[in-house]
Amino acid sequence: MIDTLIDITLLAFLTITAIAIIRINNLFVIIMLFGIFSLHSAGLFVVMDAADVAFTEAAVGAGIATVLMLGTLALTREHEEKKVAHRTRLPLLVVLITTIALVYGTYDIPSFGDPAAPAQQHVKPRYIDHSIEETGVANTVTAVLASYRGYDTLGEVTVIFTAGIGVMLLIGGRLLRRNRREDDE
Repeated sequence: MIDTLIDITLLAFLTITAIAIIRINNLFVIIMLFGIFSLHSAGLFVVMDAADVAFTEAAVGAGIATVLMLGTLALTREHEEKKVAHRTRLPLLVVLITTIALVYGTYDIPSFGDPAAPAQQHVKPRYIDHSIEETGVANTVTAVLASYRGYDTLGEVTVIFTAGIGVMLLIGGRLLRRNRREDDE
């Protein structure tokens, strides 16, 4: 009962934050709300016993993403338009259609923690019974993340690293252009 109440509360906070993000025009406030949204998401992941995903969401979503967006805002503040000329309903329509499709797609997913789910029937017993002999790692979670899903984890780290390098190159190039303009003046 208490878990359901916490889930509902966190989902309500996520919804309120998302609506606020849509309605507000101040970019600084929007960036801060995105950080809050990520923290609420991390809390929801903790409640669902996905601590590793919660740490990632808190570090990347609320931490580095917020810092990068604030840095981008600081570098582009002078180019910001004062007023948006028009608003279109197309993005809202696309988001609604995508949401409906995603919710429809979840109807075939087994319930959270369902003992009859395929992952509980086939995958979990295999990892528990054979992970030590196949990987040589005593901790099953470590064996799954580092050995069975090693390439997947390496891929995720590579994507994050590449994105970080790309952002740094963009920010660095912008700073170089700004410094050259100031030197020319």
